[in-house]
Amino acid sequence: MDWQRLISNKRFGQEERHELRTDDRSEFKRDYDRLIFSAPFRRMQNKTQVFPLPGSIFVHNRLTHSLEVASVGRSLGDDVARQLKRTHPELTGTPFEEIGTIVSTACLAHDMGNPPFGHSGEKAIQAYFSESSGEFLREKVSEQFWNDITHFEGNANAFRLLTHRFKGRRKGGFVLTYSTLASIVKYPVSSNATNSDMHNKFGFFNTEADAYRKIAGELGITVKKENECFARHPLVFLVEAADDICYEIMDIEDAHKLKLLTFSETEELLLGFFDEDMRKMIRERIVQEGLEDNNEKVVYLRARVIGLLEAECAQAFVNHEEEILAGTFNGSLIDHTSPLVVDAYKRCIKVSKKKIYQSKPVLDVELSGYHIMETLMNKLIAAAVNPQKYHSQQLIHRFSNQYDILSDDLETRIMAVIDYISGMTDVYALDIYQKINGISLPIV
Repeated sequence: MDWQRLISNKRFGQEERHELRTDDRSEFKRDYDRLIFSAPFRRMQNKTQVFPLPGSIFVHNRLTHSLEVASVGRSLGDDVARQLKRTHPELTGTPFEEIGTIVSTACLAHDMGNPPFGHSGEKAIQAYFSESSGEFLREKVSEQFWNDITHFEGNANAFRLLTHRFKGRRKGGFVLTYSTLASIVKYPVSSNATNSDMHNKFGFFNTEADAYRKIAGELGITVKKENECFARHPLVFLVEAADDICYEIMDIEDAHKLKLLTFSETEELLLGFFDEDMRKMIRERIVQEGLEDNNEKVVYLRARVIGLLEAECAQAFVNHEEEILAGTFNGSLIDHTSPLVVDAYKRCIKVSKKKIYQSKPVLDVELSGYHIMETLMNKLIAAAVNPQKYHSQQLIHRFSNQYDILSDDLETRIMAVIDYISGMTDVYALDIYQKINGISLPIV
């Protein structure tokens, strides 16, 4: 793959049309602004990241997480661009210099397709079709569509949200640049193709497969296997690294705030990224700064760790640029950092699985969220399958015009339900759940 071709400001869905610009923003900065001001992006403020949505103690939601990932992603992209221009001087003065903006924008978008209630919401959609009352639909839909809905992926749904032309829209999706769209596809394969390297995850539904093929062809993204498993766009590795850095380290900070981890446990995990001399220097700096509150100490430690990880991942990208462009690079950038950093990161993952992701607050959200999502799927899919029924008509009237719930095609109606539910916030999903179950009545 070639950088000059990989970084393109051509817009998907607007290839033959060039709008008159009245300011000096680049096309990639326009992508960033379009996402920041969009309703799907704003809705992430009421979507669970890991812990229950903030009460008296503020922890991360999908929105704050995405903003932090975008910040780290911009630093990664800027650092990589600066270093690679030394070895590729021909890239100076080209759109390549804006990869920090592209990565940052892709980071904003990477979780936009996730349904309410985090991972449990994703599993509830999958399980409705594969393990629950939705199994009867297997004989009524195509094999390709069945693969999509039984392996529903937030990653693939983000690509759909950004490229699909929903009913009533003047344009298809957000009309983002080709490079921005390619940079969010973490698993560049459809649900029909299995890939053990990607743990059976996929990056786009079959309904958007042609869109991704078009983007890959334009950017010169190579195909790794006969089953159309594409190589990743190189910037995907930077987006993934920014996400990995933020969700793991910020979850540790949130766990300390919620007293799931003691200060000594948190300090040990975060200082584990540094050698003895650096640990001593950091402890002395904490004293010099007059930091006495443990939460403030954790904030300082977290900042040092994120700075270290960002620098190490940027260097790993530069060191392995040839393999990344060849499509032969395996693993994540964090996997290719120093042994000390890799070991410390693995310790954080181990502790997180035991003390955070299996903690009571997290499990309670997952259990409640799963039941809410399962109920919504049951009620709304039933309405889509039998739209002529009186109760179905009442439910269908809740859908906004952008969802093609009145289509003559069953698959289109089912996908309209999934689009509607996956776009809900946690709060809205709970509200609809209560109303359709008669638990609460609207107050006028």
